[in-house]
Amino acid sequence: MARRTEEAPPAGAPAWMATFSDLMNLLLCFFVMLFAMSSIEEDKLREFVAAMNNTFSVFEGGASAIGDGFLISNGVSQLNELDQYINSTGKVADSDTDGENFEEYDKFEEKTAEELEEILNDQKLQDNEERAEEIQEALNEEKIADEVEVSFNAQFVLLSMKGALLFDSGSADLKEDAKTVLTKVGKVLERYGAGTIEIEGHTDNVPINTVKFPSNEELSTARAMAVFYYLSDTTLLDTANLKHAGMGERKPIADNSTPEGRSRNRRVEIKIYSPSQS
Repeated sequence: MARRTEEAPPAGAPAWMATFSDLMNLLLCFFVMLFAMSSIEEDKLREFVAAMNNTFSVFEGGASAIGDGFLISNGVSQLNELDQYINSTGKVADSDTDGENFEEYDKFEEKTAEELEEILNDQKLQDNEERAEEIQEALNEEKIADEVEVSFNAQFVLLSMKGALLFDSGSADLKEDAKTVLTKVGKVLERYGAGTIEIEGHTDNVPINTVKFPSNEELSTARAMAVFYYLSDTTLLDTANLKHAGMGERKPIADNSTPEGRSRNRRVEIKIYSPSQS
């Protein structure tokens, strides 16, 4: 009679341990993927490391967890805070997360509202300076640089044309020579038509009282509108982005007590705003 042999126990770890290991690997891959998709802020990273040490004693050092309480004991509420933290870590930089970027970000965070506004104005001023140089070059190419004065500030680039170039005294009808200049100015303006373009008429302080123009306000407004209509008819500028206004004698740029000063004050100005400032 054959002897019955006992079956040996299966070799290797229990089946539940393999399943548990697979689960742990999946969780590890999941958090590694989240980490890889984010850019870490240095201060947030130190806070996270301290929280992990305080909870699991994995890292050196120690501090409080993210938010209030421990990551595990607070359950879903802490997971929500962790999700917000992971989503916010990519706001420092798109690709570069070296020490220099951390230092620059820290300096930026420490700025006051006034300092941040000054930085923004400096950037706008630099942008408009570059735009003014481009416009000046274009006016040179059109051979009308002597007829149009270019200046700029943080809000806009300004083109200024003398009233004597565009109109006869006391009139709002464009001269034929003025139309030639405005046609070339219109070609330049078309490059910046995405932003607001504002046309302003200005006069000196010598009173005017005619049937057509009872005051300098009406005369300056009519002159601004004459330029507005001409540019609307002869260019591809979107009239929705064009504005016009008569300023009368309210904004002189020179002394009205001299003939030269009054001549400078009689002018038409075109303000070119960038699309972000419109």
